[in-house]
Amino acid sequence: MSKRIPGLYKRGTQGIWHIDKCVRGYGRLRESTGASELEEAERFLIRRLEELRKATVYGIRIERTFRQAATRFLLDYQHKRSIGRYAQSLKTLDPHIGDLPLRGVHQGTLEPFIRHRRKQGMRANTINRDLAVVRRILTLAARLWRDESGLTWLETAPLLQMLECDDARKPYPLSWDEQSRLFARLPGHLREMALFKVNTGTREQEVVGLRWEWEIPIPELKTSVFVVPGGGVKNGEDRLVVMNAEARAVINRQRGRNPEHVFTYAKGRRVDRINTKAWRRAREEAGLPQVRVHDLKHTFGRRLRAKGVSHETRQVLLGHKNGQITTHYSAAEIGELIEAVEKVSWSGTSAPTLTLINNVNSRKSPAIGRRENLRAI
Repeated sequence: MSKRIPGLYKRGTQGIWHIDKCVRGYGRLRESTGASELEEAERFLIRRLEELRKATVYGIRIERTFRQAATRFLLDYQHKRSIGRYAQSLKTLDPHIGDLPLRGVHQGTLEPFIRHRRKQGMRANTINRDLAVVRRILTLAARLWRDESGLTWLETAPLLQMLECDDARKPYPLSWDEQSRLFARLPGHLREMALFKVNTGTREQEVVGLRWEWEIPIPELKTSVFVVPGGGVKNGEDRLVVMNAEARAVINRQRGRNPEHVFTYAKGRRVDRINTKAWRRAREEAGLPQVRVHDLKHTFGRRLRAKGVSHETRQVLLGHKNGQITTHYSAAEIGELIEAVEKVSWSGTSAPTLTLINNVNSRKSPAIGRRENLRAI
């Protein structure tokens, strides 16, 4: 019987072999082999010892897979607000490049992934978000992450080319009639959130995550506002949410349903999204399959502009990054903001506020065979 290589110990309920061994010129090596069979664990240890010898003596980098780099990235950046999106991108990428060595990840090896996503109907902007995560990991591996011998994980990061976003979907602001048709087909809890969203310009996650503790009374104006902490806002800044009469009515209808969250479902359960099957079914029934949840925010912004609300005021009301501290507004300034949002409430308008001209059928020659559809907003 051959003698077992020293430095291997079985741990855990699954019986995984771990390494705990002193290596000359390196120090103590402690890590899991990931194997439950001794023979496989010994092969892993032999390979690791050879990698360390080459790195120490010859300065040869240890070979790591993209999956190993992705795992480190998720661990290092788990505190980021966008970690969920990063994890989803890496989950999508893993079957295509997870097993590749870091030096083998480049534009050429990413082409099959890009073709696969295109075949799935993904837009260029969505694919670019995934590619951006790959580029970030490769840059960190080449410039920041170093192994035990002081060598970077990757010698140099390859140039990755982003796709041209020529297929990006244009915003679709709703007309009053379209809004009525869509909202009439939504379940009650979704209709309330949609009504609040189209009257405040909030993002989907700002609505579903709204909490009562963020409500701030403004006694001078006999009303209240919400201030969403920056951690729950896309741009990282505190978000001032000013309400018109319709939005306030929505909020008042939610009072007493849940002590923590403003918008809830049956029996006070928290809602985590508006874009549900019920939302998608409602837009199909309303003849508006192209409408996204985010279009409610575009609708709010377009109506503000049509009513002559200034660009600076629109930036504040839409929660766009502008360098200002939104929690430092005076009652008088908030009063001006409320006056602006009252202009786009259903009760504050009796006629369409804007007419859009949409090309329904355009050919190569703009002067021949083009029809135009006028849509009142």
